[in-house]
Amino acid sequence: MIDNIFSPWQDQGIIDHGQRLVSSFQYWTGKSLLANFSPIPKTPKAIAQQLFYAPFVLVSHGREADPVLNYGNRLALKLWEMDWQDFIETPSRLTAEPVEQVEREKLLAETREKGFMTNYQGVRISSQGKKFFVVNAIIWNVIDDQQVHCGQAAMFSEYRFLS
Repeated sequence: MIDNIFSPWQDQGIIDHGQRLVSSFQYWTGKSLLANFSPIPKTPKAIAQQLFYAPFVLVSHGREADPVLNYGNRLALKLWEMDWQDFIETPSRLTAEPVEQVEREKLLAETREKGFMTNYQGVRISSQGKKFFVVNAIIWNVIDDQQVHCGQAAMFSEYRFLS
């Protein structure tokens, strides 16, 4: 799983996606996703590398009818117990148990409408069935340079495993 990680942040598509994640976060929240990095990375490739190794969980999914995960940084891959390839082929609804999926869908719909949400809390589940409680997540719409909606992203630092 996590031991088999290669460096997806070096792929040009992921470098470009990192730019969308950072600019969208700034657009919706007025804050920098990179604020706590020292020094703040300057090049797109350095930003992609920093996001991948960030001290917070960062995930995103696309706009499919059943959205599929399209990005997870190193901490996300570890938390969901998946390698990169499995992660980016996973429908994002499967990160929550079926009982949590209705609430999750409501949250994502509200985020689509408002642009972003803060202080999200909820239970998620790893690919191996480990449940964890996410605290104070920020969820936002990912947009491109023309402000076209590309999907949604989430970041959080706080979580605890449930027994």
